Amino acid sequence: MGPAQLTAHNHGKKTCVFEMEEKRFALFYGSEIPPEHSENPPLKRKKGPAPKMLGNEVCSVCGDKASGFHYNVLSCEGCKGFFRRSVIKGAQYICKNGGQCEMDMYMRRKCQECRLRKCQEAGMREQCVLSEEQIQLKKLKKQEDDQARMVVVRQNPPSPPSNPPKMTSQQLNMIEKLVAAQQQCNQRSFTDRLKVTPWPQISDPHNREARQQRFAHFTELAIISVQEIVDFAKQLPGFMELTREDQIALLKMSTIEVMLLETSRRYSPKTESITFLKDLSYNRDDFAKAGLQFEFINPIFEFSKGMNELQLSDAEYALLIAISIFSADRPNVQDQPLVERLQHTYVEALHSYICIHRPTDHLMFPRMLMKLVSLRTLSSVHSEQVFALRLQDKKLPPLLSEIWDVNE
Repeated sequence: MGPAQLTAHNHGKKTCVFEMEEKRFALFYGSEIPPEHSENPPLKRKKGPAPKMLGNEVCSVCGDKASGFHYNVLSCEGCKGFFRRSVIKGAQYICKNGGQCEMDMYMRRKCQECRLRKCQEAGMREQCVLSEEQIQLKKLKKQEDDQARMVVVRQNPPSPPSNPPKMTSQQLNMIEKLVAAQQQCNQRSFTDRLKVTPWPQISDPHNREARQQRFAHFTELAIISVQEIVDFAKQLPGFMELTREDQIALLKMSTIEVMLLETSRRYSPKTESITFLKDLSYNRDDFAKAGLQFEFINPIFEFSKGMNELQLSDAEYALLIAISIFSADRPNVQDQPLVERLQHTYVEALHSYICIHRPTDHLMFPRMLMKLVSLRTLSSVHSEQVFALRLQDKKLPPLLSEIWDVNE
């Protein structure tokens, strides 16, 4: 049962920790934007649907067939995508003809600088690209809230007053062990800091050696994080009851989601940065300098920001991570009923914990479970990022390649 079913039915499935194969997994076990003012400012369109297309409109940039209004300008799909990629990547192009190219369907492929300039002259606005991303984030948050309310309605029908919720001694003992295990794994990771390739001090973003060092720095941090997750999973009650095959299946598919949960714990809203190993902090630009794409970076930071707003305790994070690991709908899981029963134990513990510590916030429990749904989406974005790195000839270390099923 996946996170969506978890939210809908208030129970879950469990996952297992894997004992890696001796060689392959040895490391595991060890709004519309107004145009600028000009002499003849264009008439402002009222907010609302774009004018109806007649079918014979042409792109204001290259003259190809227009597909609609994109970033405030009537344009084709090609110029729309080109402008968006250029803005997101902060691309800088150089024209071999001194910026004098006449833009048409042929030259748009030959000169990127003149094409970008023509996009801007036609009225495309960078702010529209940013606002579009913000709209998507608002839609996602609204979806989470709406589904959370639906879950509350289904799960909590009107009922007479009952006794205050209590946690069993087994649940209290389990939560205490989870928090202690999490702190122990974090502490163990701190000792590996000296093994990480130093972050280069060279400011030139085009320096090849510095880019390679930054990439190595982040991949080594990822390896430490993976090892930490495996160590934590092995201490989860019930995890070692699973077969080695199910442990491997669960960990391989949940590792990136747990990494993102751990990342959100380290997010600072004041500096808009993420801190690893106590005091190594990185902002969005640092991630980009290491070779990651903003299409992957921005969702990570927005997810971390949203998690930070929930103000979860260490116990709530530990339980949410356990629920993520014990997801019986992962590919190649054989004993799904056992995984489900194990996960259900953690779901019940989280529900009881929230009822006691957040008695007036009836949306918190479903909202937390909906975050697991968001993690599935982020996991897909991560897969696209890994593929993009391969296109850039950036090779991942063997451990990460094995976990993320990358065939070098």
